[in-house]
Amino acid sequence: MNNDILCICYSRTGKTRQTMAEIAAALDCEVMELHDHARRTGAMGWLRCGLDAMRKKTIAVNRIETPQPLWRYKLVILGTPVWAGRCSSVMRAFLKRRGYELDEVAYVITHSSDEPYREVFDQMDLYLESPHVADVSLRPGSAGYIFWRDQFLKTCADFAGCELLPIPEETETAEAAEATETTETAETAETAETDKPAKNEETE
Repeated sequence: MNNDILCICYSRTGKTRQTMAEIAAALDCEVMELHDHARRTGAMGWLRCGLDAMRKKTIAVNRIETPQPLWRYKLVILGTPVWAGRCSSVMRAFLKRRGYELDEVAYVITHSSDEPYREVFDQMDLYLESPHVADVSLRPGSAGYIFWRDQFLKTCADFAGCELLPIPEETETAEAAEATETTETAETAETAETDKPAKNEETE
């Protein structure tokens, strides 16, 4: 376990959680999740999220217990969805209360549109003592998702001086694809061998 890096995230639908789980797996670090007590599910919850973000309204979030003070980590990676062109109110609440404890920070934002929302990074920096050191804007499921995620991972690994590990799900997928290809190749070869006439058979 890499104790020099910590991932902290908030996820309403699970997409940001999945992205941060992939990042934490590659960096071999712990990921902790934020939550508040507002009802954010369903259509009304979605509407509330947008209104809270636009009004910059926050309520108390859970206090995460870390093995060491936040400022001691070489890098803390914060992951949040984008709400109405802003970071989620849950992440904003965390930054308001504990942003001063963070030293070196990187950002991961997720969204469902093609807009990169890079202004969100500047909004989040307002709660830090110094600007963030790395960032990435991701649209889960998009063609460039894996490329930009991996570029971000390389930046974080170089900054923290650590090695990247294979992401488990992608490793399993690659192994399954390789096994399928091997099986298909063997079956094709077997079929071709079966179709050959025997040496003692006469051909016309």
